[in-house]
Amino acid sequence: MLAWRGRRGWGARLASALPTPARTPFTFCYAVVLLATGLFILWGDPGAVHGALEGSSSDASNLAHRPLFALVTSGIWVAGGLTSPSIALFPFVLGALERRVGAWRTAAVFALGHVLATLFTELPVAAAVASGHLPPSSLDRLDYGISYGLLASLAALAGLLVRKVRWAILVSLGAVLALDLIELADPLTNWGHVLAVLIGLACWSPLRSGSTRHPEQR
Repeated sequence: MLAWRGRRGWGARLASALPTPARTPFTFCYAVVLLATGLFILWGDPGAVHGALEGSSSDASNLAHRPLFALVTSGIWVAGGLTSPSIALFPFVLGALERRVGAWRTAAVFALGHVLATLFTELPVAAAVASGHLPPSSLDRLDYGISYGLLASLAALAGLLVRKVRWAILVSLGAVLALDLIELADPLTNWGHVLAVLIGLACWSPLRSGSTRHPEQR
């Protein structure tokens, strides 16, 4: 009976952490969009899926011709689709942040991470191509997903949590980023993730001033 009650308690906590239209409208609506695009990747015609991703990519070429469209639409897809860990983390991370600082500030943190990390990684690519250090094909490298915005939001959320949880998140993030940089399987994205976390950390002070739930000091 006690074990059953414990499982029920955890289930209730998990359910309460999920986004809802009333409490976390930004997270809820964004999650619905990601679910829709994830289903499209899973079930859509491969040619149509590739064309949509190509058109939405925030690569250097698209940023040069239609920057606003590329920056917005590149963030409505999840790299890896519905099987990606990012789509599982998204509602809990952004939902927790939104419950503390509201929809507009959460959207601002996510957008800052997504946009700035994208620009800081793609603009050097354009410069390297222009100077002849990279081939022209580098301008059309597919670049889409929510990882920059998600990592910025997670780093920002850490600043609003109790100290033990905050440091557990930061140490875990640091370890994952360090391993990625050592492997360097995708240097552009790996460094973009580092930048996104730094952007989230820079949001601590403004978010704390407007937080509805202040972090404990122990």
